[in-house]
Amino acid sequence: MGLRITPLTGAALARALPEVARLRIAVFAEWPYLYDGDLAYEERYLQSYRDSDRAIVVGAFDGERLVGASTGMPLTDHADDFAAAFAPSGINLSEVFYCAESVLLPGYRGQGIGHRFFDARERHARTQGFSRCCFCAVIRPEDHPARPTGYRPLDAFWRGRGYQPLDGVVAAFHWKDQGESKETPKPLQFWIRDL
Repeated sequence: MGLRITPLTGAALARALPEVARLRIAVFAEWPYLYDGDLAYEERYLQSYRDSDRAIVVGAFDGERLVGASTGMPLTDHADDFAAAFAPSGINLSEVFYCAESVLLPGYRGQGIGHRFFDARERHARTQGFSRCCFCAVIRPEDHPARPTGYRPLDAFWRGRGYQPLDGVVAAFHWKDQGESKETPKPLQFWIRDL
């Protein structure tokens, strides 16, 4: 049937979330996230997408199999997590659409799907009346022992799409890294662009 990229909202979004959870666990186990996830946490985390009437999941399907997904919702729906980080910026959170994550199985990378994910989320944000989009990226030290040799960060890709790091806007999320016994805080740098 071939690969197709499909925006999902409402009931279709809700139906896709269990597979999105599995993809998040698989893909975020890799560098730089090193996430040691579980389905119970994913169920709680993804509930906010069910609850938001303006959320989107952009699915990448190979036939009927979900092989990638990209999520987004109004930043105000994440206000509990991010409001303090944004406070020094003076940016009105109600103007910003949050592009949460893009996860794609390794065999499908390098085919332009990342651009299609951003295109779909930015289009959705515009139709919902947002003037900006943002996302956050985990910050890891250059000398981290798990950093793969030859790793290239995605900064050039993000800059090519018009995103810039938002100076001083850093949040912390807690998760358990592979090999850790408990959750620890991880710094996340926000990137933003005007639509």
